[in-house]
Amino acid sequence: MERRTIGATALEVGAIGLGCMPMSWAYTGSQQRGEESVRALHAALDRGTNLLDTADMYGPFTNELLLGRVLRRRRADAFVSTKVGLLVGDQHVVANGRPAYVRRACDASLRRLQTDVIDLYQLHRADPEVPIEETWGAMADLVRAGKVRALGLCAVGARASRRSGTGVGRPVVGGLHDGTIRQLDRVQQVFPVSAVQAELSVWSPEALERLLPWCEARGVGLLAAMPLGNGYLTGTLTTGGGFEPDDVRARHPRFTAEMMAANQPVVAGLRRVARRHGPEVSPAQVALAWVLSRGRGVIPVPGTKREKWVRENAGASDLVLTEGDLAEIAGLPGARGSWD
Repeated sequence: MERRTIGATALEVGAIGLGCMPMSWAYTGSQQRGEESVRALHAALDRGTNLLDTADMYGPFTNELLLGRVLRRRRADAFVSTKVGLLVGDQHVVANGRPAYVRRACDASLRRLQTDVIDLYQLHRADPEVPIEETWGAMADLVRAGKVRALGLCAVGARASRRSGTGVGRPVVGGLHDGTIRQLDRVQQVFPVSAVQAELSVWSPEALERLLPWCEARGVGLLAAMPLGNGYLTGTLTTGGGFEPDDVRARHPRFTAEMMAANQPVVAGLRRVARRHGPEVSPAQVALAWVLSRGRGVIPVPGTKREKWVRENAGASDLVLTEGDLAEIAGLPGARGSWD
């Protein structure tokens, strides 16, 4: 697989990462099987998909424990990315950015992951009651202590201001990522940011407007979260099929039967492009190749729990879209339905 470098310390990772959250949290619980996920993790590492993205809140904690089972034997093959700053309670999630908590949380993540160093430690959300400089300073101390190699920040507040009807060729007015950029400017004064994680996909391209240019100007990598639109852009979801109550998509307006049907032209466009590249090419691979084409510092991190999809996603790194393909994708209609 193609390798890409991100951050001031030139961290090297496979061009496509693996989001591990679906293996144990937020998606259909009845389909989460530990052994199947372990096989998927091994398949990813075998194909050069070495950026494994998790968080202590996924589960909570069980996602890191699952990764630890694989890292115990294959740590040298993996680039480990985890997150800190959110606590999961009963029916609620709260931020905690206190320096003492950050230090404890890091030690706990290291134990669960069965490793002595985290390659990329990301701040999941800033604590509104703690200056972000204090939280980031504690994270920087972990780098100096040798427990962490580099620091990243997750984009905040983007979905709350998203407007219905935005698409690949439809920029969002109103500064979707202004809050994140303000945070980035502040923490850069304390310790360098190596990567920013933000949603980026064919049907959610807003990070291209201001966030990606900010990253490119500073050599900061962009980890593209949800590059397959929570599964919709794969073309494998059945319109009106519904989701189990524990699946986050059961509560998303964009995943109602009406909106899933209305957004079929987006998937149809990806299918047309895929067919031009051969019968083995899927809409998901086209969607990932589009993200890869956004810049050398962009790493799509599709989430999955199945070996089959890990293999398919990895294959997208070999797909090169033509100017005609990119023009056709740019002309697709904007996604219907708000995201919140």
